[in-house]
Amino acid sequence: MQNRRLWVRLHEKDGKRHEMPCHHNLEDYLTAYIDGCGLRGQAKGPLFRPIARGTKRLSDTPLPQANAFAMVRRRAAAAEIGTAIGNHSFRATGITTYLKNGGTLETAATIANYSSTRSAGPLRSAWVADR
Repeated sequence: MQNRRLWVRLHEKDGKRHEMPCHHNLEDYLTAYIDGCGLRGQAKGPLFRPIARGTKRLSDTPLPQANAFAMVRRRAAAAEIGTAIGNHSFRATGITTYLKNGGTLETAATIANYSSTRSAGPLRSAWVADR
């Protein structure tokens, strides 16, 4: 929490770390998840964790990336989403939605953790196409 606002700390590829405030809907979902899983007060531990074998409780280890990807694919199939979907789908959808709702290209680049708008080719394309 920072100034009564929930923030997420993302551990990205190549050891990059990125912190950003949550959208109010995400804050509601994460708060419900944290409270429902009993993770409140465990700020240093991983947010998403596998269930420990034979315990029906969350372990203290992070959910492996491959398991998270498989879960997303299963949920997409269950929702009858025919398009291939993955982590980048969420990123692209979020950024596109932000831009369509009047967000700036510079802030979108910050959200996407691009060092500048020059290195944000896909962002520029989405922004230009939306104008």
